Amino acid sequence: MAVQVLLNFLLAFLWAFMNNSFTLSTLIMGYLMGLIAISILRNFLPGTFYLIRVWRVIKLFFVFIYELLVANIEVVKIVLQPKIDVHPGFYAYPCDLQKEWEVVLLSSLITLTPGTVVVAISDDFRTLYIHGVNLVDADDEIASIKNSFERLIKEVGRP
Repeated sequence: MAVQVLLNFLLAFLWAFMNNSFTLSTLIMGYLMGLIAISILRNFLPGTFYLIRVWRVIKLFFVFIYELLVANIEVVKIVLQPKIDVHPGFYAYPCDLQKEWEVVLLSSLITLTPGTVVVAISDDFRTLYIHGVNLVDADDEIASIKNSFERLIKEVGRP
């Protein structure tokens, strides 16, 4: 991916140099022309086309924002109840991610979401121990995390 990004910027500056104009519009046009060239040559370059990974990161970001808003609403509902009725608890989350940075990203996203905190990670990075403020069913929580964050992190990490 890094090779493609650098090549795209190199092509953008080459385009501006050939046009003898280093304005923003010329650089943007060179960047777009570089995108076309890289998309044509993507079979000869390492990895998938880099805009696909950028799209996956953007999708992960928006899913995180959505989950953040939903979790905030749930926590506000709990706090505003006259009698707080919560069922806090711990559960072990079996993680299928391969790389350490993926596990760290997953644990960070879980911890940043209100109502859940990753309290420990096993030595082999295969199990996350999570505390939930209102843990009704651990299997539902595990399925929710697997279908949202973990699936998208796998997509981002795929070359």
